[in-house]
Amino acid sequence: MVIKGCLFDLDGVIVDTASHHFAAWNKLAEELGVSFDKRDNEQLKGVSRVDSLEFILRKGNLVLDSNTKLQLMEKKNAHYLKMAAEITPADALPGIVDLIDELKEAGIQIGLGSSSKNAEQILSKLNLLSSFEVVVDGNHLTLSKPDPEVFLKGAQALGLRPRNCLVIEDAIAGIEAAIAGGFPVIGVGDNHELNRAHAVVPNFKDLNWMGIQNLLVHK
Repeated sequence: MVIKGCLFDLDGVIVDTASHHFAAWNKLAEELGVSFDKRDNEQLKGVSRVDSLEFILRKGNLVLDSNTKLQLMEKKNAHYLKMAAEITPADALPGIVDLIDELKEAGIQIGLGSSSKNAEQILSKLNLLSSFEVVVDGNHLTLSKPDPEVFLKGAQALGLRPRNCLVIEDAIAGIEAAIAGGFPVIGVGDNHELNRAHAVVPNFKDLNWMGIQNLLVHK
């Protein structure tokens, strides 16, 4: 398996903004009179904004018109951006910056594949935007994970075949998207939850380029 590029997810891989998203969706759900807890929030990991809203509306048995849905998504995003405004480079997850730097030094192309529509803003706050040759996010997508569109577009933009482009993900939907697209994929998080990935690591603290190659060659 020859890896020439790497596509990273954003939330939960490069930075942990899960708490911000949960708080924003929870606030919106509360305004709609819908109960929403952390277990519900787990269903939204790696899922687009529109599909996340639809999940909450189904939970509350609410049927709304398209314009109202757009307004609600904008309101949720405003809640999120207000909380995310304080993100700094120190919020990058431990080990991720060193790993990206090492991959770039090894000649590996770096891209982002995220459902977030705020990806470039978040990367800018982390001082990481210039590290990414390609950013494919929710603004470029018609289908959300587990559809592989985000990763297929990322690989195409890097000029690579899926089999030569590693995906790094923390969500089940993202793992499924990578597999559906024919990508090798490493999961970051719980081994049992992400066991469909080619390999799983708990975090990036001790992960390097050689370690990635060893993980993939044994699968």
